[in-house]
Amino acid sequence: MTDPFHEQIFVEQKASFGLKLIAGISALAVTVALFMGYAYLRRRHAEKSALLVAQTMPEPKPSPKAIVLVDDALMQAGKTILGGTVRNTSSERLEQVSVELELTRRKDAAAEKKLIALTTPQLEPGQEGRYSLEVKAQDYSSARLVGLRVGPDSSSLAYTSGPGQKRPPERLESGTIIVNKPASKDGGFLNSPDKPARIP
Repeated sequence: MTDPFHEQIFVEQKASFGLKLIAGISALAVTVALFMGYAYLRRRHAEKSALLVAQTMPEPKPSPKAIVLVDDALMQAGKTILGGTVRNTSSERLEQVSVELELTRRKDAAAEKKLIALTTPQLEPGQEGRYSLEVKAQDYSSARLVGLRVGPDSSSLAYTSGPGQKRPPERLESGTIIVNKPASKDGGFLNSPDKPARIP
């Protein structure tokens, strides 16, 4: 003799197990999808951060291959003499070396760049060469070093700069100045009771 109620309970339990299995598989699939999405977003964020850091980081500066010593400007007969020394501090020969100066004009304060070749066109390691430029004092108000160029294409060269020769002290003409005092008529007094004078 079968009990219909018992059969019904058995069928419900079977159906409940199937639903649990489907729910478990679905939950597992959702968890895997969430984990993969999180891993993708994290990798994408890391790539963006690395790209941003690479863009903001400055490029490493090349090591200087020369030192430029800038002399104090000299004034002679209405002209300004700009000059200095370039020393090759690298282990290679530098050819067609020139110094780039930026001059500021007095009339409009505009900048003007000039290339000045060294007196020695080639610098061996440790060798020095001088540069010099003569300009009118009334045309330019200031000058500054902005670059060092080498080769036939005037490519830029890494360098350091420092102070060169100081301006010699100005010599003042020495002499004795004699001031003659006017002779006084009244015994050396400018102001007397007989002739009172107002003193400012």
